[in-house]
Amino acid sequence: MRLGLALGYWGRGPSPDQVELAREAERLGYDSVWTAESWGSDAFTPLTWIAARTSTIRLGTAVAQMAARSPTTTAMHALTLDHLSQGRVMLGLGLSGPQVVEGWYGRPFPESPLTATREYVDVVRQVLRREAPVETDGRFHSLPYRGPGGTGLGRALKSITHPLRPDLPVLLGAEGPRNVAQTVRIADGWLPLYWSPSRPDAYGPAVEELPEGFRVAPMARVKVCDDVSDGLLAVKAMLGFYIGGMGHATRNFHADLMARMGYEGEARRIQELFLEGRREEAVLAVPDAFADEISLVGPRERIAERLESWRKGPVTDLLAVTPDRTSLRVLAELNS
Repeated sequence: MRLGLALGYWGRGPSPDQVELAREAERLGYDSVWTAESWGSDAFTPLTWIAARTSTIRLGTAVAQMAARSPTTTAMHALTLDHLSQGRVMLGLGLSGPQVVEGWYGRPFPESPLTATREYVDVVRQVLRREAPVETDGRFHSLPYRGPGGTGLGRALKSITHPLRPDLPVLLGAEGPRNVAQTVRIADGWLPLYWSPSRPDAYGPAVEELPEGFRVAPMARVKVCDDVSDGLLAVKAMLGFYIGGMGHATRNFHADLMARMGYEGEARRIQELFLEGRREEAVLAVPDAFADEISLVGPRERIAERLESWRKGPVTDLLAVTPDRTSLRVLAELNS
């Protein structure tokens, strides 16, 4: 099982430790480092900054939001950084949800998310293969554009820049069983959310038959500490925000996933508290058991024991969300 460092997206401002954490991860033999975006910092700029200060560690987006860019623009970002980093990029993509797509990017959330994702990945693949001008007549993506308001003067184009790798890996963030099944068919890897080694069935039967070389790369909070309950507070805060606030009361993919994992009543209660403005109560309503099963928190010996269950399943890459170098080092030692 390879190790990665998941840096996420910025909060109020950039963390002064991110580049040094990435450099330390590279020194410790971590395979990859990942950045993200929500509605603030973007995923590609920090990754480029890190690329310039490292030399071997792979560079991934987990995830770059599809609504933020046309698929050709995303392919341009990926192929450009892949050249600059000498072939280290892994492109992780996610559709996000209606709250972000419509509230931040000002575009309609697709009524058929699977079709929109499939078309997006197809265009990215066409750009990277550079076998012919990019053409598609999709439901959500049309190249050249043939829809209302167009001039009719557009023509199919092929990237001026030759991509360094036509097979640059594309990974998808997917939660629902149908989405996961499509991801296995069209992508090179999967970025699961809230992976629990004891509940792979929450994602559907596709997890049981994965192609050779397919990456399964979940994120997990890793924290070496004496007090497990105290160490889980950061996990519960994250879950309280995602389950309670990352979506509408009637459509929240994260809450739905928690429900499929056996915590339906708790998920709905977290949503209710968060949407009522009782955010601290929402965080405290997150069961320690749920936060614990998707994390690696506690003394070194406890993490070592629990790490074995992560190795036994389909996970190929464990992306550590870790706040300190000690936890980063201990995980590397335990996984060696």
